[in-house]
Amino acid sequence: MNFDALIIGGGAAGMSCALVLGSALDKAYAYNKKIGLIAHQKSSHLQNALFNNVLGLEPGTLGKDLLEKGKQQLKDLYPKVSQIEKEKVKSILPATEGYIVETNKQQYQTKVVVIAVGYTNLMTIKGLDAFIEAHPRAAEEKNRIWLKNHDHKIKEGLYVAGTLAGWRSQFAIACGSGAQVATDILTMWNNGKHTKVHDKVIA
Repeated sequence: MNFDALIIGGGAAGMSCALVLGSALDKAYAYNKKIGLIAHQKSSHLQNALFNNVLGLEPGTLGKDLLEKGKQQLKDLYPKVSQIEKEKVKSILPATEGYIVETNKQQYQTKVVVIAVGYTNLMTIKGLDAFIEAHPRAAEEKNRIWLKNHDHKIKEGLYVAGTLAGWRSQFAIACGSGAQVATDILTMWNNGKHTKVHDKVIA
């Protein structure tokens, strides 16, 4: 299966990125773009999260519930975004045009990859080793990592979002990071014209 953008990770950063990209699929610059999300929910830090300090979320919201609601929100609002479950990414390797993403079940060709998995040193995806460094905003004893990047971009067509991009482990920060990557991709699709997507109440 071929994609224009494939997001790896269905936590806060990955899902936010998918939602923003999905919301632009009716725009001329994104029309017919194929977007996919490979969800790694079982390894998400959201599984054990409890939210009391996030704007817009009811105090006491559980992270595990948000994971499920996020998948449903994406499915209901933007069904053209393919959600791929029960697959784990083994490698991300350069191809003639973009990248080959190999999972434990199959291979995908994509022009753009967004890596939005957790920042533990257990992250083992072949092809990313050269970019792994100690996390700049985490306690040294926790052995957290990041993928070295500039404004979320590792190299052409390869992005990282959330804690693995070097940001702190805070839900709102991770969501914003994923949304930022999405708008960067939309800007690229829109021939470099700075792009964002807002819904508005029609009076």
